[in-house]
Amino acid sequence: MTPSSASSSAASASSEAASATSSASAMPPRQDVAACASSTLARMTPAQRIGQLFMVGVKSQYGPATVERLIRQDHVGNVIYLGDWSGMTTVQQVSEGLQSQVSSAATGGVRLVIATDQEGGAVQELRGSGFTTLLPAIDQGRMTSAQLTAYARNFGGQLKQAGVNVDLAPVADTVPASIGLANGPIGRFGREYANQPQAVGSAVQSVVRGLTAAGVGSTLKHFPGLGRISGNTDVTSVGITDTQMTANDPYLQAFSDGIKAGASMVMMSSADYPKLDPNNPAVFSPAIVDGLLRGRLGWHGVVVTDDMGAVAVADVPAGQRATRFIGAGGDLVLIGKASDAPTMIAAVTQKVSQDPAFAGAVAASERRVLTLKASLGLLSCS
Repeated sequence: MTPSSASSSAASASSEAASATSSASAMPPRQDVAACASSTLARMTPAQRIGQLFMVGVKSQYGPATVERLIRQDHVGNVIYLGDWSGMTTVQQVSEGLQSQVSSAATGGVRLVIATDQEGGAVQELRGSGFTTLLPAIDQGRMTSAQLTAYARNFGGQLKQAGVNVDLAPVADTVPASIGLANGPIGRFGREYANQPQAVGSAVQSVVRGLTAAGVGSTLKHFPGLGRISGNTDVTSVGITDTQMTANDPYLQAFSDGIKAGASMVMMSSADYPKLDPNNPAVFSPAIVDGLLRGRLGWHGVVVTDDMGAVAVADVPAGQRATRFIGAGGDLVLIGKASDAPTMIAAVTQKVSQDPAFAGAVAASERRVLTLKASLGLLSCS
């Protein structure tokens, strides 16, 4: 995402959520993560499992009521804070309220991933009392590795305190100096750590390690890179083609470095890369998601979209955005506009019933998301 995108509950649901919170507070040992995910999936309904593949926006100006209802009724398993939330106490209270919607009926007892965009500079969704005002990434990139790791551990600790367990950061895009501010999504806002992929990769590793040390998941974005385009995919479908990117591109290094550092997720770009796939934007491309990211770079974890309400993908019907992404090898559909969620969930549900190959892709995605949640301590396993 870029700077442009910026209740009550039943007593029984609250009680079940409290139980899930206490029993899932300790992260399972690494060797038990896969087994925990498998046993949890086995006791969930098909609708609950599909709901785990969606992350819905909770916007500060509207509050959480709509998304709380989606958790209870549509089994949505993940949320993201959007819209410049102010103050630690407020965010803590909303996080607690959202997690209180977790129940055996709603999510199979699986707690929510609560995410946000906390990069620094223009992209910092949580501000005010209790949250450090973060430097833009271009300034963070001038720190030593040790300094940047400590910096990320500090703001990661603030996220953890606020009830946020995944940061949609760091940005692994490299913006060449020759483009700089003319790069609409990244360079214009100083979201890049440096102008060379080696330096970007080093900074990305530091941020991933700092967030991990704070107990917060990290997200490499926007694969395979937004650094060479001029348009911002959130607000335009013009100028969003990278005509240079290849499977051997040096700009992939920062993503590879972040994977080696232990990142939790990789976010796909919604831009076009004709040398990699002349027919699909990256987010809908089997060649890029499954072939390049999973195959060549060896990424076996969760792949998440950028906002599926972006202008760059607006010509694709809402339901098809979800099915095409999952069919390409992706896992987690990010929906800034909460009202789009039921349509997308219904489309995935229908296609699962009609297409065995797609049903297999969905099952693999469900397993990857639950494995991530097990690693974050969000599942209840004995």
